[in-house]
Amino acid sequence: MQYPEPISKLIEGFMRLPGIGPKTAARLAFYVLDMKEEDVFDFGKALVNAKRELTHCSICQHITDTDPCRICEDQTRDRSVICVVQDSKDVIAMEKMQEFRGQYHVLHGAISPVDGIGPEDIHIPDLIKRLQDETVQELIVATNPNIEGEATAMYISRLVKPTGIKVSRIAHGLPVGGDLEYADEVTLSKAIEGRQEL
Repeated sequence: MQYPEPISKLIEGFMRLPGIGPKTAARLAFYVLDMKEEDVFDFGKALVNAKRELTHCSICQHITDTDPCRICEDQTRDRSVICVVQDSKDVIAMEKMQEFRGQYHVLHGAISPVDGIGPEDIHIPDLIKRLQDETVQELIVATNPNIEGEATAMYISRLVKPTGIKVSRIAHGLPVGGDLEYADEVTLSKAIEGRQEL
């Protein structure tokens, strides 16, 4: 059975979101139809406002509604350390742990020759400009532990090391509460590689 056009368009819209297949999109579309009209308008307004009112910080590239962002403006943060992440969601995850008090730099992607994404397509040139500030002493590379993230980390390391700035990589390995028997070989290898003295 074919849906009426307005429902079909709504389903198509939901299917553009990551991880949403046809069944989930249809379920969401029908959920929206059952919502109060006022709630639907509020939801639509929230979508439009998020798109229109958010921008990227001119310093770190994190999403923000003010420029510079609140993290870059915070004078209590350690400006000698910059943590490089792939995405703004990574900044939010790091901030939740409330232990890192340095600055961030968001790349908005990772180097991926297969997808045609090179260093100039993500915010690596902006990072290099930031490193010209002599207050920066350490760069923590916190890209994802996959092929693209590792390639990006290695590229940044090779660019930055000659400047004398310390470059470190976040540790990878077993999650807290994980069992050795369920870990894959790469994860175990990284865990052994990143071991620390007790």
